Amino acid sequence: MKTLSIFYAVLLISAISLVTVSCNDKKTKAVIKEETVMYKVDTTVLKGFVACPADSTVKHPAVIIIPEWWGMNDYIKSRARQLADIGYVALAADMFGGGKIAADPKQAMEFTAPFYKDAHLALTYMNAALTEIKKYKQTDVNNVAAIGYCFGGYIVLNAAKLGAELKGIVSFHGGLGGVPADKALLKAKMLICHGDSDKFVPQKDVDAFRHQMDSVKADYTYKSYPNATHAFTNPEATNLGKKFKLPIEYNAKADTASWNDMRVFFNKIFENKSN
Repeated sequence: MKTLSIFYAVLLISAISLVTVSCNDKKTKAVIKEETVMYKVDTTVLKGFVACPADSTVKHPAVIIIPEWWGMNDYIKSRARQLADIGYVALAADMFGGGKIAADPKQAMEFTAPFYKDAHLALTYMNAALTEIKKYKQTDVNNVAAIGYCFGGYIVLNAAKLGAELKGIVSFHGGLGGVPADKALLKAKMLICHGDSDKFVPQKDVDAFRHQMDSVKADYTYKSYPNATHAFTNPEATNLGKKFKLPIEYNAKADTASWNDMRVFFNKIFENKSN
């Protein structure tokens, strides 16, 4: 009987421990709200994805996310969830209409071509996303930033150069071309996260970009990550590279480093207003 009593006591202690861990997890893990949102640019109906802290009594800085040329896939939604987990209202913005996802590079080029032909579209679509994210009562409308991946990096950078009302932008392995920088228009601080082995954005493009930014005394920070190719933040990049014969691959070290650099940047521009 004594042995049995000890056995039940151990079970009870274990159960209490498990309940304690569970309760602590509930206390520390943010409650996240997710939803699909519909908004428009002219007659194009856009299908975005929002993830944000569920509480409605506290204002949070907001981040607009512009996807890679693949469009509104699970990867870009996962980034919205990550941002919500650390205290931001996050909107993954649709750039192609209807939440379309490109099936292959040929279709991706078709979807993105209008934006490369007319960089001013970057500001048009950014402003539509800004209007939408500011509708959320959780959003601190005075503290909104944007991040973009690959094609999305090109979009956020050009939106900033065209005068978007953003506190800051972060470009992850994004294109560096588009409209010339104009100090009179620039309102957003900029963080450029670039892989030093990116064959889509060669060093000559980096040098031209930095010269242009320096010539207008733009407020930007350039970060380079060793052995990182184009698309280095996407865990699916290696498989996509093999499938479509593209010089891209995932780099976990650069992914983590660039995400941490983004968080430091946001803490600075938002004055530590996130969780």
